Amino acid sequence: MTVPQLPLNSGTTIPQLGFGVFKVDPTDAQRVIEDAFEVGYRHIDTAAAYNNEQQVGAAIAASGIPRDELFITTKLANPDHKSGEIIPAFDASLEKLGLGYVDLYLIHWPMPENELYVQAWRQLERFYGEHSARAIGVSNFLVPHLEALLSATDIVPAVNQVELHPIFQQRELRDFATAHGIVIESWGPLGQGKYDLFGMTAIQTIASAHGKSPAQIVIRWHLQAGNIVIPKSNSRDRMKENFEVFDFEISPDEFATMTSLDEDHRVGGNPAEVN
Repeated sequence: MTVPQLPLNSGTTIPQLGFGVFKVDPTDAQRVIEDAFEVGYRHIDTAAAYNNEQQVGAAIAASGIPRDELFITTKLANPDHKSGEIIPAFDASLEKLGLGYVDLYLIHWPMPENELYVQAWRQLERFYGEHSARAIGVSNFLVPHLEALLSATDIVPAVNQVELHPIFQQRELRDFATAHGIVIESWGPLGQGKYDLFGMTAIQTIASAHGKSPAQIVIRWHLQAGNIVIPKSNSRDRMKENFEVFDFEISPDEFATMTSLDEDHRVGGNPAEVN
């Protein structure tokens, strides 16, 4: 199946469906990522804080997939926002991944108490200018963080990766992103197992109508909303299920039903408080 490519403001494109490796144990990560490659995923989302960049790199090396067919994202860890720490952190990520560049490099959290994310962003702009990051962006940034960044720096983030799922849709943030040409990427797109999305009657009804699983319906909703979506699973069968979402569409009424499920219920950390 062909995964749609979304244009980024960097002039590059990003596969709209990717594979996340948050909480994938390093001892199992290489096998998990190799399974994901065999299923068909070409967009892998990792981070220095996940402690599995080296295993991602090993899976890339073992895959034999041409580099230009892959889209690899990693992130600047929270302790590394100071100016003297960013370059070593980035170089360490490249070394672990075994790559000469990453397709997308993100600031993982704004950590507003430190007030260093604008300074950190200026160094990311240099990585972009040097072509060691083909696109740069942020993760878990709220509107005030984005406003501070846009007012003080030159390059608009290509992506803002945030918690987003039918119960927590972040509409104000998404509207702001759209107005400024920032693409939204959904982490925890299936609720991270902390909220029983799959047991909701509305989602089960739509799934039954299409002969699909509730997870496939939720992923399809993300895709039709224009979000990048990065589900994760250690199970090859579940990876395959999550990937088989391009042979159907939910109707406008079904999409509206899914959108009406918003409860503004966050299950992860609040970026205004994570420091």
